[in-house]
Amino acid sequence: MTHPIIKDDEVDVVVVAIQPDLTSFLEEWRPILSRYHLIIIKDPEMKEELKIPEGFNHDLYTKSDMDRILGSTSILFSGYSCRYFGYLVSRKKYIVAVDDDCVPAKDDRGFIFDAVAQHISNLRFPATPFFFNTLYDPYQKGADFVRGYPFSLRNGVKCALSCGLWLNLADYDAPTQALKPEERNSRYVDAVLTVPLKGMMPLSGINVAFDREAIGPALIPGLRLAVEGKQRWETIEDIWCGMCAKVVCDHLGLGVKSGVPYVWRKDRGDAVETLKKEWRGMKLMEEVVPFFQSVKLPGTAAVAEDCVLEIAAMVKERLGSVDPLFGQAADAMVEWIRLWKGVASVDRTLGV
Repeated sequence: MTHPIIKDDEVDVVVVAIQPDLTSFLEEWRPILSRYHLIIIKDPEMKEELKIPEGFNHDLYTKSDMDRILGSTSILFSGYSCRYFGYLVSRKKYIVAVDDDCVPAKDDRGFIFDAVAQHISNLRFPATPFFFNTLYDPYQKGADFVRGYPFSLRNGVKCALSCGLWLNLADYDAPTQALKPEERNSRYVDAVLTVPLKGMMPLSGINVAFDREAIGPALIPGLRLAVEGKQRWETIEDIWCGMCAKVVCDHLGLGVKSGVPYVWRKDRGDAVETLKKEWRGMKLMEEVVPFFQSVKLPGTAAVAEDCVLEIAAMVKERLGSVDPLFGQAADAMVEWIRLWKGVASVDRTLGV
């Protein structure tokens, strides 16, 4: 089988700046990111001038740009939630996102791992959600389909979402990290897996890539805690986003992969202190997971935008009485689709 080449100019790399100086971060990434166009979003609450080193092809968006492009909106793009604004304004087919507290990881031989190239490889080659391959991703070098794998399923389906991993600070919740303050993730596993059909998973915006044309509208800023903060432990927005995206991918016959590439995540935040902000979100997950496991979308939902609106209506109907945050999440999903369509219509008017 032949698979289409993804060109560098088809990719946007989205970076959220919640610190005023990106020099160290971008210099670490220069060998990798200098090939691509960057969308840099400055946290609207940051007062200092943002420092960006020379030599990067980038567009910088600030609070004034958000106000100009979005107009009046109930969605709060702040902290790492700014990444969703980057998804909104990108004009490329593929998006890769990486946080500013992460640097390139090294593989088990000590070489710098090109996270963007691996994400692109994951998206370029098909996923296999309908039948599990015990030799990991059969399209990776050195792998293939195992004995007994149906030949009728070996073409796979388009991969729309690639979820990378990270070394050093694991993506635990606040109580787990508080109980294991010294624990660090040092295991490098050179493998990619397709997440099976109907299998739920959280998503972390730390290190992720996706086909914007196929699944972009399903990467949504939805469920947001009333005291949501700027650190990873303080947020559950991307977890909700991941479950929504997975349901949409399953319905549309698209695939999701998890595994390499890795990034190296620096320590940041106080797990004990942020538990005060996260505890409500952990309780809500006991409602969220069964809900998404039970979602069945109608055949009339043929594109991601339609799927998100259908899910929003189900959230309002089935979870709205459980906690007012769910009703707010449903409203945010509807608002997100309005913004997505609005920005797209402006692009079409301008001939972009």
